[in-house]
Parts: sequence; structure tokens; C-alpha cells
Amino acid sequence: MTIDAHTPAEPAAAAAADDPAYRFISPARTWAMVIRYVYLLKGSWPRLVELVYWPTVQMLMWGFLALYLSEQSGYFATIGSVFIGSVLLWDILFRGQLGFSLSFMEEMWARNMGHLMMTPLRPLEFASALMVMSVIRLAIGLIPVTLMAIAFFGFNLWSLGLALVAFFCNLFLTSWSIGLLVSGLILRYGLGAESLAWSLMFLLLPLACVYYPVDVLPAWLQWISLSLPPTYVFEGMRALLMDGVFRGDLMVWSLLLNLVWFAVGLFAFLRFFDAARDAGSLLQLGE
Repeated sequence: MTIDAHTPAEPAAAAAADDPAYRFISPARTWAMVIRYVYLLKGSWPRLVELVYWPTVQMLMWGFLALYLSEQSGYFATIGSVFIGSVLLWDILFRGQLGFSLSFMEEMWARNMGHLMMTPLRPLEFASALMVMSVIRLAIGLIPVTLMAIAFFGFNLWSLGLALVAFFCNLFLTSWSIGLLVSGLILRYGLGAESLAWSLMFLLLPLACVYYPVDVLPAWLQWISLSLPPTYVFEGMRALLMDGVFRGDLMVWSLLLNLVWFAVGLFAFLRFFDAARDAGSLLQLGE
């Protein structure tokens, strides 16, 4: 059999895309990306140490501060557990977003994004793998820290029971929403925007009322705070630890806002991805 020299050969990726197996979202391709990132963690002990190091430092620093304040005043003794709970829940929010963004930036630093996007891997499958990795990375760092909180300060985060599940779900949705937006910006504008992965979340720290109730804020700023899903989580955590009441209404409001935030984040990620592909910046990953 002869091959017509004038007939251009079809690229392998395009041929694979015509296969019916590649026309829909594939859990197998998502799982393959998750395994890739797990191997990166397993093969690098500094990565594993870093996942535990910073949460531990933060928990010990703020935990001992809360312990000192509780020894000075009976009032602080009643809110010491609330303070430590706020630290741990904030770390879930921050580390969830950072775990998403760092897994994404691994590809940017390795100059591998162009290669990935030449495969049948779809952007939604890529984003799904990043979400799974954010959970895995957070679990590696959070579980030892929560055990240390029990040993050092007698605070058991896991004793919150089903309420903790609601807190976790809402905080993860927020972290994924911001992670999608940050990753899209880095994908479109290059590694010059990578500082957003560390700095953007801290914009929420004073507005989400992590360590104090919404009433502390000026009236005009409370409206901004109440538009943030994490605000309802931290308000719910304080109500549970201080008053012994689980505020399901706060969790519902947080979930509804999170659905909006996640939709916006996913839309932005996909639009930035398309813009990067059209501009050819998938192969230009510098500053």
C-alpha cells in the first residue's frame, strides 16, 4: 500500500479526539492526572514536609497566644477554643486553594502545559484532577495538625461532627472557586501573575470575619462581608462553639453563594483557557 505524499497526516491528538471515547468527560483521564501529582508528592519529601510545616507553625503560634490570653482573663478562656477553631478553618480555606493552585503551577514550572493540552485531556478533566489534589494535599497537612491541637490545647476539631462536614464542603467550594480564577489568570498572563496564588486569598481574611463577628465591621463593609461564602462558615462555627447551636440557615446561604462563586470561577477558567489557546500563550509560559 502506498501513501499519498500530498495528503497531510492528521495529528495524533486530533485523531484521538474523533474517537467516541474522548467525546465526553473521562474519569480515567482525571484519575491519571491525580496519580501523576501523587507520584510527585511521593517522590519529594520536601513537598510533604512543607504541607505540614506551615499549618503546624500557624496553629502553634496562634494556639499559644490564645492559651496565654485565657490565663489573663476569664472571658478569653471561654473563646480560646473559638480562636483555635478559626485558625484551623482558615487553614482549610487557604490550603485548599493553595493545593489547587500549586498543583496547577507544577505544570507551569515544568513547561508542561502545552504538552498536556496536545493530549485528549480536557480542561474540565484537568480542573477536576486539581480539585482532588487539593483535598489530598490538605488531608496530608491537616490531619497531623488537628491531632496536635488536641494534644497541646485540648481542642478536637473532629468533635464538631456533621457540622464539620458542612464547614468542609463550603470552604472547599470557595477554595476551588478562587483556585480556578487564579489558575485561569496565570494560564492567560503567565507566571508573572503567580503571586496571586498566595496573595488573593488574604484579601478575604479581614472581610470573611475569620476571628471576629460581622457586627464588628462598619455597616457599609458588612454587605461585602455577607456576600462572601466563608463569612457564614465562620459565623456558624462561632455559634456552634459558643452557643452550642448549629445554624443550618447559615450553611444554606454559604452553599448558595458558593454555587454562584464556583460557576463564575469555572466560567473564568474556561474562558481564560480558550483565550490562552487562541493567543498561543500555552507554549509561552514565562513571565
